Amino acid sequence: MKTKKIGNRVLMISAAIMIAFVLWGVISPISLGAVADDALQWVTEYFGWFYMLVLSVFIVFALIVMVSPFGRMRLGKDDDEPQYKFITWIGMLFSAGIGVGFVFFGVAEPVLNYLDPPPNEAVQNPEAAAAVGLRYAVYHWGLHCWIASLIVGLIMSYVMYRKNKPALISSAFYPLLRNKTDGVIGKSIDIFAILATCAGVATTFGLSALQISGGLSYITPIPNTVWTQITLIIIVTICFIFSALSGIDKGIKRLTNINIAFAGILLIFVISFGPTIFIFESMVTTLGSYVGNVVQMSLTLEPYAGSNWIAGNTIFFWGWHMSWAPFIGLFVARISKGRSIREFIAGVLFVPAALALIWFSSFGGSSLYYEVSQGISTITSVSQTNEELAMFVLLEQLPLSLLTSIVALLLIFIFFITSADSATFILGSMTSNGMQNPPTKLKLLWGILIGAVAAVLLLSGGDDGLSALQTAAITGGLPIAFILIGMVVCLTILLTRDYRYYRRQVLATRSASLKDEIREDFYEEWKDEVSEEIKDDFKDQAYQELKEELREDVYKELKEDLKEDVKKQLKKENRKDL
Repeated sequence: MKTKKIGNRVLMISAAIMIAFVLWGVISPISLGAVADDALQWVTEYFGWFYMLVLSVFIVFALIVMVSPFGRMRLGKDDDEPQYKFITWIGMLFSAGIGVGFVFFGVAEPVLNYLDPPPNEAVQNPEAAAAVGLRYAVYHWGLHCWIASLIVGLIMSYVMYRKNKPALISSAFYPLLRNKTDGVIGKSIDIFAILATCAGVATTFGLSALQISGGLSYITPIPNTVWTQITLIIIVTICFIFSALSGIDKGIKRLTNINIAFAGILLIFVISFGPTIFIFESMVTTLGSYVGNVVQMSLTLEPYAGSNWIAGNTIFFWGWHMSWAPFIGLFVARISKGRSIREFIAGVLFVPAALALIWFSSFGGSSLYYEVSQGISTITSVSQTNEELAMFVLLEQLPLSLLTSIVALLLIFIFFITSADSATFILGSMTSNGMQNPPTKLKLLWGILIGAVAAVLLLSGGDDGLSALQTAAITGGLPIAFILIGMVVCLTILLTRDYRYYRRQVLATRSASLKDEIREDFYEEWKDEVSEEIKDDFKDQAYQELKEELREDVYKELKEDLKEDVKKQLKKENRKDL
C-alpha cells in the first residue's frame, strides 16, 4: 500500500510542477524567458565540458560491453524471441522522436555549419567549409545522438525482462538502493526523469509545430506565426488520442510503418532527382572524415577561442539528446525484449548513425551542392532566418516540388503524432508504478501537459521560438546526465554479477552438448567392433548352453545304456547260478 501512495505522489508532484510551469508561461512569458536564458548560460558555462565528456565515455562503455562476453546475454529469458521485426524495430526508434530532428535539421544544419563553421576548423575555401558543415551535422546526429537513450534502454530492458522490475527509471538503481527504490530517493529519481523528459519532448513538439507551420505558410496562404504553431499543437494532441486508444502494438506500430514508407519515398526521390553522384561522393567523404575526426570533435571545446559555437550547437544537441533519453530509452526497452545485448547496442547505436549519414548527406549534401557548385543561395538565406523552411526550399529545386512538399508535411505530421503517442505512453507508465499498458487518461493528461509546455515555450521565446526550445532541452539534460552516470555504474554491477551465473549455465549446456557429441561419435566409431564382440560373446554363451544341453542328453543316454548293461549282466549271472 505504501508503494501505491508514493507512486501517486510521483504523479501529483510531477504534474503539479508542469502545471505551475505552464501557468508561469501563460501569466508572465517574458519572466519565464529571462529565467530560462539565465539557466541556459549557467549550464553551458559550468557544465558544457561535462556534456562533452560524459557522452564520449558512454560510447566507449557501450562498445566495450558489445564486444565483451556480456554481449551474448539476452534481454529477457534465454528462450525469448524479439517481439518486432528488425526493420519495424528500427523504424519505431525514429518515430519515437528523433525522426523529427532528422527532418527539421536535415537541410538547415549542414548549411548553417557551412556559413558559420566551428572556429577550431581551418577552413580555407567554400568547398572545405561545406565538407566541415556536413561532417558536424552527421556528428551531431550520429553515435552521440543515440548513446544516452541506449544507456537507458539497455539497463531498463535488462531489469524489466531479466529481473522483473517495473518500467521506472528508479528500477535501474536497485543494485545500489535496494528497497530504497520504492522510497523517497527512488521516486525523486523518477520525478527528475519525468520533468527532464517533458522538456525534451516539448522541444520535439515545438520543432514539429515550427516546421509544419513553416511548410504550410510556404505552400499556402496560412501565416507562419506562433498562434498557427499553437493551433497545430492542439490539432496533433487531438489526433494522437485516437492512436493512443489503439495501444503500442496497433497505433504506434501502424504509424511507424507509414513513417518508414514516407521517409523512404522522400529519401529515394532526393537521391534520384537531386545531384546523385555528388550525394554518394558526399556520403563516402563524410564517412571517412567523421571516422577520422570523431575523437577530436568529441573532446574539443573553445577555452581559447572565446566563441560560443560549441555551446550554441553541440551542447544544445547533447542536452536535448540526454533530456529525452528516459523517454526514448524506456520506449526502446519496451520494444526490445528478446534481443541480445550485442544486437541491441549495434541496432540502437550503429544503424541509426548510418541512417543519419545517408539522410544528412542526401538532404544537406544536396543543399550544399546548390549553394557551392550552382551558386543558388536561396536555401542558405532561408536557413539563416527560418530554419523550418529549409526543407521546402530544397524540394523546390527538384521536380514535383508541390507534391514532395505535401509528402514532407505528412511525414512531419505523422512523426509529430507518433512522438506524442510514444511520449505520453512512457510518461503514463512512469507515473503509474511502471505499468506496461498505462491508463488512457494518464496518457491524455501528459499529452495535454506536454503540448501546453511546448506552447508556452514558443510564447516565451517571442519571435525566436527555437531559442526557447533549445534552452529547455539543454537545461533539462543536466539532471539526466547524472542519472545516466548512476545507470552505467548499476549496469556494470548487474552484468558482472549475472555473468558468472550466465557463464555457469553456458558451460553446463556446452558440457552436456559435448557429452552428447562424444557419445554419438563413440557410438559410430565403436558400434561395429562392439557388435562383433557381442556376437562372439553371444556365440560363446550359446556354445556353453548347447554344450550343457548335449551333456545332459549324453548323460541320459549313457545312464540308460549303463542300466541296460547292468540288467544284462545280472541276467547272465542268474543263469549261471541256476
